[in-house]
Amino acid sequence: MPWLSWWGTQRSRSRSDRAGFGELHAGELRSAELRADTGEAAKLISGDSGGSRDPGGTLDLALRLDVPAQRKPEVVPGPVTMRRVGDSLDRLEIRYLTDNDGSLLAMWERHALLFALEGPDDEILVMRGRPHATVPPDWADRSYRVVNEWNHTRRFCKAYVGDPTERGQLPIYAEIQVPLLSGVHDALLDELLDCAAAVTTAFVDWLHDEGALL
Repeated sequence: MPWLSWWGTQRSRSRSDRAGFGELHAGELRSAELRADTGEAAKLISGDSGGSRDPGGTLDLALRLDVPAQRKPEVVPGPVTMRRVGDSLDRLEIRYLTDNDGSLLAMWERHALLFALEGPDDEILVMRGRPHATVPPDWADRSYRVVNEWNHTRRFCKAYVGDPTERGQLPIYAEIQVPLLSGVHDALLDELLDCAAAVTTAFVDWLHDEGALL
């Protein structure tokens, strides 16, 4: 409590200066301190300081702490749209095509990456990559084992074996889906698209090399 440190000082003063103040018992000194603290608090609350009273009964403004002004965010997240996705790809210098559904398709030497919006309010950003090469049906068991190894040891992309094509071949996919109903900043949108492009490329390279599937 605040008066404990002050108590030692007062007791040493009373011992060294008995002639001026006399000797106070411990109970009397503590009672005096409590009355002094209570009196000062009452003055602050009532606005009475040195015999003058604030007519409004409020505390002196100098005794109040100023509340810092609330700052508005410099950048407000906006809804995700295909227009914004295209602008982000332009900033990342990723070339793309637009299909009939309005989705965007970026092409690389070994794979393609589709950018689309799904969900009831087009609020889910879908980034789905697919290697150009496919797997023969008699390698189906091996495909599942390789894809499962990627999912078990790697981050971000969810890999899976797709439905057979018209020629009976098995496509391989890598996919990232992000819900963005609350909106997204341009910087975060750039990061998401850049991450999808980089990880999809790494996945396809892994299928051709370490995975030995393509």
